[in-house]
Formats: sequence, structure tokens, C-alpha cells
Amino acid sequence: MAVFRSLLLLFVVVFSTITVDCVSPTPVIKAAYWPSWASDFPPSAIDTTLFTHIFYAFLMPNSITFKFEVSKSEAILLSNFTSTLHHKNPPVKTILSIGGGGADPDVFARMAANASSRRAFINSAIKIARKFGFDGLDLDWEFPTNPKEMNDLGYLFEEWRFAINKIAKTKNHPPLLLTSAVNAAIDFFLFDVYRTYPAASIRKNLDWINVMCFDYRGSWDTTVTGAHAALFDPKSNVSTSYGVGSWIKAGVPREKMVMGLPLYGRTWKLEKPGLHGIGAHAIGVGPGEEGVMTFSQVKDFNRKNKATVVYDSVTVSMYSYVGTSWIGYDDAISVTIKIGFGRAQGLTGYFFWAVNGDKDWRISRQGNHHSSSLHTK
Repeated sequence: MAVFRSLLLLFVVVFSTITVDCVSPTPVIKAAYWPSWASDFPPSAIDTTLFTHIFYAFLMPNSITFKFEVSKSEAILLSNFTSTLHHKNPPVKTILSIGGGGADPDVFARMAANASSRRAFINSAIKIARKFGFDGLDLDWEFPTNPKEMNDLGYLFEEWRFAINKIAKTKNHPPLLLTSAVNAAIDFFLFDVYRTYPAASIRKNLDWINVMCFDYRGSWDTTVTGAHAALFDPKSNVSTSYGVGSWIKAGVPREKMVMGLPLYGRTWKLEKPGLHGIGAHAIGVGPGEEGVMTFSQVKDFNRKNKATVVYDSVTVSMYSYVGTSWIGYDDAISVTIKIGFGRAQGLTGYFFWAVNGDKDWRISRQGNHHSSSLHTK
């Protein structure tokens, strides 16, 4: 029954994708974030035939002035990143991402709180992007904590877009792209303080949003295993299908949405080795660094330990287990279905976190099966 469900879902997704492409061809963004600390995976190692945009992760402004102070070592990294990727065959566009999951969100909250600090941040960000030859800027603020900060974010996007367009017109060159990494759902419905992203400002001022469709489950809850990037979840709204739907319902255009896909898995330690399904009781994190393993590490672990691999058709995800070790992740099968789902929904593309996590480009190349044209932004 599970195999039949999977085949049926894949047929529906592929058929819907073909229908969307035939009626209204959708440009495709095939993007990935490159961690600047990945010293063993330089930009030159990226196969640019598989991508259209690569994000440099990350840069942070000064926590007091909100301006960017680039050290000599960072300047070398930034210059090498853009020059290498612009001269690859084929070249890809480069976007400087600001913030990240490990950044202090209070810095952005204070910066966005008034016009003068927003202006200092915006002008400095544009200057840095132009200096090092980036094609765009991306904000990864994780996350605004209340309605006021969400409103401030809307003001920030509006003023940022205005400044980008003004400078581009003055200098007579194309405007920088402006994007933002955002939560999987438009609203934070599970949190004590309810808030929602400024949809109107996003619709008007951003080229697209990178919807982070992952980290639904993880080491913050070690009691049960989970699909951390579930496409569907019949028991809750914590899923990609719900999240994407919430953005569309709020009026954010489908063509301004890029779906996030993880090139990593999350791990748990099973309470009982014999009970190993999604939702099985666990007593802690499993293998990997703080319960996280790249897809490449997962594949090596499974092979070395002769782990049992299971495809879960309900959530459209994979998991493997051996002894008390349990890993939830995506592979080529689940990613192919998810990319097809995104295309069927009319989304403009997908992105991976992070590009260095793949194994022989097995997952990254799946998007080529769904791409009918390249993005021209």
C-alpha cells in the first residue's frame, strides 16, 4: 500500500508539473547556500550546471553601528566567492546572505526599530554587495519575535528596495536582487506570541522569499523521532504543504516563493530498537554533531553500519535505523517528489541548505528533471 501511495503521489505531482509548464512556463530558481566556514568545500567545488544562484552564508553587521566591517580574511573569501562563481561554466548569480540561524536576532530587532539605523544598515549592505561583485542581498533574520518587529521588517524591506533602485538608477546598472529567508509558515501559530510576516511589503519589495521548509523536528524534542522536513503531516500543521499554503493564502505570489530543501538529516536515539517508525519513542539525540548529519554523512553511516532504510509515504521522507540510532532525512526520491510538488504549486524554484552536504550531487541534480527554463533575474 505504501509503495502504491508513493507511485500515485509521484504520478500526480509529475502530471501537475507538466500541466503547469504547458499552460504557463515558470522560470526556475535552483539555489543553494554555501557556508563560508566550509574550508574543505571551496566555491570552485560547486557544480554550477545544477544551480542558478548561490548564497554566501553569512555576514553580520556591527551590533552597535549596524554597518558592515569586513576583515582582510573575510574580504578574500567574499572576492573569491563571487569571482570564482561568475567565471565558472556556466556562471551563476551570487547573493550575499546576512544573518543566519546562529546570529543574534536582537541585532536585527534593534537595527530595524528606527529609520536612522535601518538607513545605516541598508547603505552599508549595498556598498559591500557592490564592492565585492554580488548580484543580490538576502536577509536571514531568525526570527522577529513580536508583531512590532514584523512591522519593522516590512519597513526595512520597503526602504531597502527604494535604496537599491535609487542607487541602480544613479549608477546606471541593474538593481541588486533582494530576497529573504523566512519561516516555513507565514505565521508563528505554535508560539506564545503570535505574529505574521508583512505579506504586503514582501509582495511589493522582494524578488522572492526562501521558505525554510525544514527543522520541523529536532534535538529540542528528544522524546520522539520525526520527519524534520515533512511534506505532509496528517496529525498537525507542521509541514511543508501547510506552510506553503499559508503563504499563498496570505497573498504572496507563487512566483515569489522558493521552497527550501535540506541536505542534512536529524538524528535520535531510540528507546527501544524494535520500535523505529516516525514518532517512535526516543531518549536523546543520535549520531552526528548535536544530532545533525549531512546527507553525505548519512549515506556513509548507512553503508558502514548496514542500516535499514525506509521510505515513509505519509510524510514523503526517508529514515534509517540500526540498533538505537535513528536518522530522518531526504534522499533523491523524496526530493524529486518535493520539487515536483513545488512546481505543481507554481512556485518559482527551490534552494538547498547547504550545498556542501550532498553526496556526489545525487540530490542536487534532481531539479534538472523538472526544469523547463532557467531563471533570468
